[in-house]
Amino acid sequence: MSDLDSNTPLDGSRRRFLKTTLAATGIVALGLNAPAGLRSAVWAAGSDAPEKAALKIGFIPLTDCASLIVAATQGFAEKHGLSITPSKEASWAGVRDKLNTGELDAAHVLYGMLYGAQLGIAGPQRDMAVLMGLNRNGQAITLSHQLKEAGVTNGEQLAARVKKGGTPLTFAQTFPTGTHALWLNYWLASQGINPLTEVKTITVPPPQMVANMRVGNMDGFCVGEPWGARAIFDGIGFTATTTQQIWPDHPEKVLGTTRAFIEQHPNTARALIMAILEASRFIEATADNRKSTAKLIAGKAYVNAPVEVIEQRFLGHYEDGLGRSWEDPHAMAFYQEGRVNFPYHSDGMWFMTQFRRWGLLKEDPDYAALAARVNQSALFNEAASALHLPTQNSPLRSSTLLDGKVWDGSDPAAYAASFSIKA
Repeated sequence: MSDLDSNTPLDGSRRRFLKTTLAATGIVALGLNAPAGLRSAVWAAGSDAPEKAALKIGFIPLTDCASLIVAATQGFAEKHGLSITPSKEASWAGVRDKLNTGELDAAHVLYGMLYGAQLGIAGPQRDMAVLMGLNRNGQAITLSHQLKEAGVTNGEQLAARVKKGGTPLTFAQTFPTGTHALWLNYWLASQGINPLTEVKTITVPPPQMVANMRVGNMDGFCVGEPWGARAIFDGIGFTATTTQQIWPDHPEKVLGTTRAFIEQHPNTARALIMAILEASRFIEATADNRKSTAKLIAGKAYVNAPVEVIEQRFLGHYEDGLGRSWEDPHAMAFYQEGRVNFPYHSDGMWFMTQFRRWGLLKEDPDYAALAARVNQSALFNEAASALHLPTQNSPLRSSTLLDGKVWDGSDPAAYAASFSIKA
């Protein structure tokens, strides 16, 4: 296939994807959560045009913004009556603020950050909505070249170094309630390190991680790709663990917006899900599609990193900077028959259990009710049904994390209380 480019005509592969006929009549509610104002509206052919067609959608320069960029530039948005302007943002805090003010209609956003906003522990409280998942997996914890020279190349050695005392090691994450902060905390705790008392943590925007490690501002960081691979490429760090080694097929970035937006623009929200869902399917359809997508997002307007740094882990080809290489069975995923994209309530609940674990919440929230309100599973199933793509009947899924704990959403309060290392 030819390279993806917003200035060239659609090639044959994309034309075939864009020929999908929408069945916009007779969509049946599937019994999952139904946002106020959406179920009462009749969605039928002739009345489903987007209320707002021109959208500004924020993203941070990370590999997992790919489906948004493909939808915006490769005809998928236009197919569903939308015009998407991707807006490159400098930090997750900036994304949060612009969602709150309405400067952004929606965004590629950290799952945990959106729930932090919903709960009022990540800035001003605001009712939020997860429209769909954008990806699973594809983040990493990087340790510095200096630690490697000191004989620290794995979690056990890191724990021994921490237990010696002295000046605490400094670790960076990208936002206090975000996914990277929680992956970092979970991994450190699994190695016997209390992330609240035995190390120092700082917040650094993703594109600034490598530069800050280069000048010695941190000993390790957790961030999305391509910045873990870039640290190896530049010879300043190595991969201690990938996040899929912490939780295989974990939830990661989501398409997020405010609840007010979906109540005012339900057809727009549905059309946006449809556009990005088709773009997600397109990316995963062939290796050539992945390669061309990597080339597209490598440009200065998007991730602004060498395509070879993006492409290898994008394709599942991993090496850790210590001489090991492997084909990752849980590499970054964008579609997987819609399982990546369905907003499982249990995924949202997991982030709240970690807020409780680390003392960000002083008591247990109503986990199930909050997840059902935030995660727009019924709206997603409507969009998938209209595209004749798979829907999901259960809002819960089960996973086993690296410490052997099973998470299935059945008893979140007990799960949050079960950890030996916690606030």
